[in-house]
Amino acid sequence: MFTGIIETLGTVTDLKHNQGNLHITVASAISTELKIDQSVAHNGVCLTVVALADGGHTVTAIEETLSKTNIGDFKIGDLVNLERCMQMNARLDGHIVQGHVDQTAVCTAYKVLEGSWEYTFEYDGSTGNVTVEKGSICVNGISLTVVNSGTNYFSVAIIPYTWEHTNLQQVREGSKVNLEFDIIGKYVARLMQR
Repeated sequence: MFTGIIETLGTVTDLKHNQGNLHITVASAISTELKIDQSVAHNGVCLTVVALADGGHTVTAIEETLSKTNIGDFKIGDLVNLERCMQMNARLDGHIVQGHVDQTAVCTAYKVLEGSWEYTFEYDGSTGNVTVEKGSICVNGISLTVVNSGTNYFSVAIIPYTWEHTNLQQVREGSKVNLEFDIIGKYVARLMQR
């Protein structure tokens, strides 16, 4: 379980394909503190640490993960949002995030405002996932508040701290991002279908 509050940025240093899997090595300020078998969210995707070496850690993404996220698009040098799982005795500063990406979205608009940024993302609305204004959404692992909401799009406003400390600084029109919709909203939507 995560909060969507990004702990640090990491840099992809190595990518190795093995059958349908992708082994991703990331160097970061927290890599030396990690342990084998620990869960760490990478752009909002919960992945297990399988190796540690030289100030970096390696995780493995399987075909299912690669087909539903932007992890398969990683290139050497890409910035990755990282968050270790939450501690049960800690404050929940973001919202409840499972690290289970529901689908991807594409950035359709990017605006620089006075002191902030606004991003609009479009996703496949036929999946049944929904956003609501002032509700929570997780974009590349970042807990954000929805500003505007439609049946297949939403926008978020970004403060300078979030922009400087996450990989949103690299997201522009056409960029693909990972989405995890609010878990409470998903349960409500499922109950309403019944």
